[in-house]
Amino acid sequence: MPTRSPDSPLLPEPAFAFPGSGASLPLLIVAGLAVGVLAGTSLLIGVSHVSWDALLAPAENQRAVQVLVISRVPRTLALMLAGMSLGVAGLIMQMLARNRFVEPFTAGTAESASLGLLAVTIFAPGIPILARTAVAACFSMAGTALFLLILRRIPLRSALVVPVVGLVLGAIFDATTTFFAYRFSLLQSLMAWTTGDFSSVLRGRYELLWGAFVLTVIAYVVADRFTVAGMGEAFTTNLGLSHPRIVALGLAIVALVTAVVVATVGMIPFIGLVVPNVVSLIVGDNARRSIPWVAVMGAGFVLLCDIVGRVVRQPYEIPVGTVAGVVGSLVFLHLLFRRDSRAG
Repeated sequence: MPTRSPDSPLLPEPAFAFPGSGASLPLLIVAGLAVGVLAGTSLLIGVSHVSWDALLAPAENQRAVQVLVISRVPRTLALMLAGMSLGVAGLIMQMLARNRFVEPFTAGTAESASLGLLAVTIFAPGIPILARTAVAACFSMAGTALFLLILRRIPLRSALVVPVVGLVLGAIFDATTTFFAYRFSLLQSLMAWTTGDFSSVLRGRYELLWGAFVLTVIAYVVADRFTVAGMGEAFTTNLGLSHPRIVALGLAIVALVTAVVVATVGMIPFIGLVVPNVVSLIVGDNARRSIPWVAVMGAGFVLLCDIVGRVVRQPYEIPVGTVAGVVGSLVFLHLLFRRDSRAG
């Protein structure tokens, strides 16, 4: 794999990666089996009693089967699809910005998608959910492009400047959204799509997330191009590739994934930040090797957060976004302190 140029302040720091580490297929299979166990556990947790004995005798337990088919299976699939797609979107975002500390929720991408949803709710409340998502994706892409444009215009002396810029930009979008939501009495609607909550996911209300899965597959197909783009515009051009086109493709995938997730289940922070950094400890920076791991671990992370949120205060639920925010921030702080100690 070619060596990165050392002269850019935006290069990903190699402190998280073990030199010479490689991911083996058996380890990935074990990780997939662990996610399968979490998915099976998720199917059995909830207010309504569902057990494997009841499912093995469906004629005598119609209610258990209905709960499983209408609610539990769609919810578990939605959790896995959201985790996969957000993790991969975070990985792409970090490669485009060439910084490990960015993701759609620290770069203004999610906040701009929320602003797009609010605009649709105000001006065209009756349009289909697919059209709402398309508008949110356009806003999301514009917000992400603005973030990358700002990075090009300001001097960057520290890798931490990049997420600070994204947080400031996101705060501006969020303040604008809150202001107009207050003026039009839509604060409750705003809360619905800014809190990552899967409690309302039922059959027929999550299928849009399969589009995010398709985008994840597309990201894997063109993964090598994202790896090259992460080495800089000059290096990409020398290989005969169009850096602007790769960036545009990455922006489209990140924006569409973020819009779909926000429109369907709300915002879930830290997945695209923590999961790619953890995966880099295992497989390094190659996108083609990383994406399967990011998808599996992203799904497992969201499933685990959902199980914790449903168990801690039964029969009530803590939203997944809240649990992911707490767990993700702790994991990220651990990675950050570990990076500083290795750098020192």
